[in-house]
Amino acid sequence: MRVGVDVGSVRVGVAISDGDSILATPLVTLARDAARGADLAALAAIVAEREAVEVVVGLPRHLSGAAGQAAEAATAYADALRELIAPVPVRQVDERLSTVSAERSLAARGIRSKQRRHVVDQAAAVVILQSALDSLPREPE
Repeated sequence: MRVGVDVGSVRVGVAISDGDSILATPLVTLARDAARGADLAALAAIVAEREAVEVVVGLPRHLSGAAGQAAEAATAYADALRELIAPVPVRQVDERLSTVSAERSLAARGIRSKQRRHVVDQAAAVVILQSALDSLPREPE
């Protein structure tokens, strides 16, 4: 099982994969707690409880591919998480447009804008994790 993370300045979306690492599903949205790190502790507990083999953290790059402040913040978050959950690996993947994709998907399902705020981070984490899962090598059947 793998865990996907969408790091925001206010919330952290979390998604998990099935045991075969084929399908990502939303799990929870954590309130960001930069001062005390409660979100990191909760995320570490999820990783331990679910016996995750990997954590995938989104790396928000600009459309040009350049890294900005958000990418630096996500990298710092991934580094802090890495320290908490070692030896479980933490990998960052490009997440350009993951939130846009999640917003569109939720809107297409008829979820109102106000309601989307509470789940968009989870949906973005699903997009990030699913992208990582789709890139994994598969055994031919």
